Amino acid sequence: MQLQNNTVLACVDGSSLSNAVCDYAAWIAKRVSAPLSLMHSIDHHPETADLLDLSGNIGLDSREHLLEEMTRLEQQQNKLKLQQGKFIMQAAQQRVIQAGIADATAYQRHGSLVESLIELEEQLRVVVVGVRGKVHENQSDKIGAKLESIIRSLHKPILVVNDNFTAPQRIMIAYDGSKAADKAVDIVVNSPLYHGLLCHLVCVSHDEHAGALLENAANKFQQVPDIRLISQKLIGKPEEALCEYQAKFDIDMTVMGAFSHSRIHDLLLGSFTVKMLTQCHKPLLLLR
Repeated sequence: MQLQNNTVLACVDGSSLSNAVCDYAAWIAKRVSAPLSLMHSIDHHPETADLLDLSGNIGLDSREHLLEEMTRLEQQQNKLKLQQGKFIMQAAQQRVIQAGIADATAYQRHGSLVESLIELEEQLRVVVVGVRGKVHENQSDKIGAKLESIIRSLHKPILVVNDNFTAPQRIMIAYDGSKAADKAVDIVVNSPLYHGLLCHLVCVSHDEHAGALLENAANKFQQVPDIRLISQKLIGKPEEALCEYQAKFDIDMTVMGAFSHSRIHDLLLGSFTVKMLTQCHKPLLLLR
């Protein structure tokens, strides 16, 4: 699988968010004049090992018959997955054509989605993925089983989609003075994706120095007159304050750093990134 450099990659799986993933990916690709690719990953999970353990106490002939039946069933399942994948890709291609992109490339990959993305990372500009796949699509309090691994493994921007497509008019940068937050500001200032949009630069902090940091970040927008800026300092729990602000001002997309703390910190205190992913109802563009 060969991608062009700076490709916008939409990861589709046939879940209820797949259409929105295609729509947002097409919107980005058109705004920044980048190539668009669609990818569906088929992860084949062999289950024979577990069944072998369960069959250890039956006779040899029965065990061999069971293995033959398991192999046959696995082959049938793989064929069904391939056929299902073709339908998913056809639907995704039709979706981006409707969005105005006729030359998107489509790829069906076998194996781990995370490993595929790591392999392709150098050619990527941004990855667009749903907040949850088919397994958890009806569980709004959960994120997809592979999403955290994707975010932790990649160092390219990841747009996590959690609702139907709305062409962004108002964005919010969740600013905390960290390197990732400064990177978010720099990306917004320098990318054509955000030109013409209204940007809310929001800091949630009790630190008396936060205001000065916020002002320094806001000054960077002076060089981009076609981005309208509103800067705001809030007090409270960051995820609650940001989600309330997002809803109050009808923010279409939030830009923020991801997993800024160590893994041990996340396990002990809970991840701010995961809280934002489950509590906010508009897409999040995550930066590492």
